[in-house]
Amino acid sequence: MVVESGRGNRQRSLRSPVVEIPVVDLSGPTERVAIELDRACSEVGFVQVVGHGLDADVENEAWECARRFFSLPEADKHEATIPPGDAYGYGPYRVERLASSLGVDTPPDLKETFSIGPFENPPGLLAADPAAAFSFSPNRWPDALPEMEPVMRRYYDDLAELVDRILSLMATALGLPVDHFIPLTDQHTSALRLLHYPDLAGTRAEPGQLRAGAHSDYGTLTLLRQDDAPGGLEVLAADNTWVSAPAVDGAYVLNIGDALERWTNGRWRSTLHRVVLPPTDVTESTERQSIAFFHNANWDAVIDCLEPCRPEDPTDLLPPITAGRHLMEKFRRTQNDSNQ
Repeated sequence: MVVESGRGNRQRSLRSPVVEIPVVDLSGPTERVAIELDRACSEVGFVQVVGHGLDADVENEAWECARRFFSLPEADKHEATIPPGDAYGYGPYRVERLASSLGVDTPPDLKETFSIGPFENPPGLLAADPAAAFSFSPNRWPDALPEMEPVMRRYYDDLAELVDRILSLMATALGLPVDHFIPLTDQHTSALRLLHYPDLAGTRAEPGQLRAGAHSDYGTLTLLRQDDAPGGLEVLAADNTWVSAPAVDGAYVLNIGDALERWTNGRWRSTLHRVVLPPTDVTESTERQSIAFFHNANWDAVIDCLEPCRPEDPTDLLPPITAGRHLMEKFRRTQNDSNQ
């Protein structure tokens, strides 16, 4: 049986329902880890990764720094607000509508964000393609939190190195050389995003309003660190039911993005997900925090089907796209301009 994905002309075969998000230990033997990642990316599009080797002190310092930022007075946060046309800085409460990236009209998401982009501009890129200035727009930092820039830069770099290791495992899973993705991601346009979902006590949500509307991620893959507060991440299973992706101690949620799905011509799934409202009967605080690293290919990388994933029928082949412009168009659809 085949179902229409609702995005382009993509179609997928229904698989058995997802019961839980699989856990993969990245420190295991390479061949075994590659097989486990391939299975999870094909069947679910989501996996909880442990054994990642990240420095716990760097992780925790970034987590606490994010908490301090969202606790700042509103005036201090708004000093770093993202200006129109740029990508990085503070995204105020109720500004973003993630479901809009799929053409779905919903009320604004019940969250606030802080986004951080690349710290270096590739030589000559902006002259060759001025539109790339979007993905390499300036990072903005609050004057009230001077330690934020060095803390987040260390964390950004560590997560980028982790993704490089994961992509080498993924290349092995696809039967490609371990360094296959390096020339396509060595000037990546990745974004580190801090997310804060305020306590919703006394808040009346509008019909269809969520903490983060249903969406797929745009780039290669995402790494997410989350807490266990009520009202969390849910993933759309193959039987069209929503499945919880709970916080696992020490783990990052890894999910496939649209670009990597296209690279594999649908072998790996860019799965819809959302952040739901907490149950109405919860008595404790529902404040929630997470940090996501959205890894993207180089701005000018062409996302075309990888050779091991080419179908026998050429009509089943997804057309190539350019990574940067795809990312820019998706992001701009999500902004609630009336609240800027």
